[in-house]
Amino acid sequence: MKWHSTLSQEADLEKAMAESFQQIHTQLSEDPDLVVIFVSEHHAKKFDQAPVWLAKQFPKSLLIGCSAGGVIGGGKEIEGRPGFSLTAATLPNVELIPFRTESKHLPKSVTAPQEWEKALHTPEKKNPHFLLLADPFTFEAEYFLQGLDQTFPKAKKIGGLASGGRGPGANVLYLGDKIYPEGLVGMAMCGDIEIDTIVAQGCRPIGMPMFVTRFQKNVITELDGRPPAEVLQALFQSLGPSDQQLFRTSLFLGVVMKESQQEYHQGDFLIRNLVGMDPNTGALAVGTLLKDGMVVQFHLRDAKTSAQDLEELLSKYKNQLTAQPQGSLLFSCLGRGVHLYGKPDHDTNVFRQKLGDIPLGGFFCNGEIGPVQETTFLHGYTSSFGIFRPKKG
Repeated sequence: MKWHSTLSQEADLEKAMAESFQQIHTQLSEDPDLVVIFVSEHHAKKFDQAPVWLAKQFPKSLLIGCSAGGVIGGGKEIEGRPGFSLTAATLPNVELIPFRTESKHLPKSVTAPQEWEKALHTPEKKNPHFLLLADPFTFEAEYFLQGLDQTFPKAKKIGGLASGGRGPGANVLYLGDKIYPEGLVGMAMCGDIEIDTIVAQGCRPIGMPMFVTRFQKNVITELDGRPPAEVLQALFQSLGPSDQQLFRTSLFLGVVMKESQQEYHQGDFLIRNLVGMDPNTGALAVGTLLKDGMVVQFHLRDAKTSAQDLEELLSKYKNQLTAQPQGSLLFSCLGRGVHLYGKPDHDTNVFRQKLGDIPLGGFFCNGEIGPVQETTFLHGYTSSFGIFRPKKG
């Protein structure tokens, strides 16, 4: 297995691709089995030409990719200007199974494994992992991920929602020699390949864990027997000035994923947005469905916390490594990058500092796909890494 990632900032897409092709041919001794591309919105007029050029350069390779609000390649991040990212891999003893679908073609139930296997042309017995790219305006990604988790519980699922476009039809998805303006493209990866996942949500808990004692669907009416508005007022008053400022703009809810745990730490929570509060009842609407006995804790997010969270997760991963990774893809939120840190290349620099010069490509997404405590979710404000290595050795 061998990976290489390149990035070009050429304003002309044809020149950008030619530059990237040359680097790939130089670095890989043979034609790649897999080519992953992310093309910034600045190249929108030539989006449809990318598969044609790639097919000429890599006729035996399987292409997957999408449009992007910002691209990542060669361990660098490009935002707000033209960028073309190309990551290629030779994958001996790995079977790649491409698929494309739309919401209307999905099985009617998430608990219909044979229908999901048929829809994705992938039997569960092959023990696949999945790379997924979807359009945020036309595809029911959360329902799709539930179906995948039910049918392929041992599989790793990694990816993101295409970006750059401002509405339906403005994004593109690439698969093979085709280009699609909607739906989802994906790839099952079977055989001698393992995907390690790291999902950095960039939040820290404040206050204490609480039980959801009364709720309706996604609306909390009581936390530990108290109205949420009362809980939040007391929590705000307990914080220092800097956290009070963050409380006003960057407050989130963390949901404990392993209910059997007795102690909860940063990283044990699925972070979800607060949707709004009813001023009359003090009820709080949140961006997830609730259930009896759910344990939650409020969280804050800022640049410092996000940086520390990523550093800790990557350090923990490095200490647990038993085989050298060969390549990686990063699916990062449009709200991270320069917007969060005030400077470019933050997450890619931390990745290289912790793990070394592993080829790293990716893009800035409208939503990031990755697991928390063995369940796959669609996230926001995260950096979701897929790190690839052989299963053997």
